[in-house]
Amino acid sequence: MVSYDLLWSKLDNTTLPTELVRVLEYWYNNQSNQVRWNDTLSDSYRLKCGVRQGGLTSPNLFNMYVNGLIEELSGMHAGCYIDGVSVNNISYADDMVLLSPSIGALRKMLAVCEAYAKNHGLVYNSSKSVIMTFVSGHKKPKYVPPISLNGNVLDVVTDFKYLGHIISNTLKDDLDIERERRALAVRSNMLARRFTRCTKQVKITLFKAFCQVFYTSSLWVNYSQKTYNALRVQYNNAFRALLGLPSHCSASHMFARERTDDFYAIRRKRIVSLLGRVRVSSNSVLKTIADKMDCPILKYWVGQVINVRALSPLIY
Repeated sequence: MVSYDLLWSKLDNTTLPTELVRVLEYWYNNQSNQVRWNDTLSDSYRLKCGVRQGGLTSPNLFNMYVNGLIEELSGMHAGCYIDGVSVNNISYADDMVLLSPSIGALRKMLAVCEAYAKNHGLVYNSSKSVIMTFVSGHKKPKYVPPISLNGNVLDVVTDFKYLGHIISNTLKDDLDIERERRALAVRSNMLARRFTRCTKQVKITLFKAFCQVFYTSSLWVNYSQKTYNALRVQYNNAFRALLGLPSHCSASHMFARERTDDFYAIRRKRIVSLLGRVRVSSNSVLKTIADKMDCPILKYWVGQVINVRALSPLIY
């Protein structure tokens, strides 16, 4: 839905070289598209709006197109703040989260979003937009007033998947850990079934590539030990099944023998990696977190690195 005329106008007001803007303008205004269906191509046609899906320049072009909205939201003095830094909106491409301590402030921000979308030819998908009220301790609002987007009342949910990570209104990570356990089970079963005749070294390489992902695991803070152990057991069993090892063999011994990181080592590395990136980030929100020595998430990360290291066997 990105309007080309508005996009080129915005790019002209940036520090981008004029020649580069004109190249992009020529490229988009002269692109020809076809649809392939069962090895048959449709007639060619032109697109009059929208950045190219999957294009390397598309995320940056879209960011420039909606940057005005992010700046307007951040400067309206509504929503959540951390040490005076506005965190009322978190955006990644066309996925946006609005954070507010009150219904009134949230409605003001939604009004700004609706006005910006209308002026820029954009349309919000109300069916994919939801409201989630976080529980503070044992306090939970008895009634959440209806909130609308484009005239449609938004559903109130208790959990939501944002950028692949499941967020719960109780701030517990059990649902996301279970998501990762199920994904690990699918990937490990696929490897064990398709590569049963490969050499051990090939299997270990595949295991490292497909089974050590643990997507967003460095964000896990509040979870039950039962859910956490279920993922650890799934990881150990996946390695045993792939290498054809007996179920009673020692997990720490088999990982050390094959020079492969165990579950605790993977967790430690993920946390250290995220901690390092937060500390060197130029993002205003992340810098605020990194500069607060008493920040709860920083304390948790450092504590986890120490605790996990103590629990993890030495990997040579």
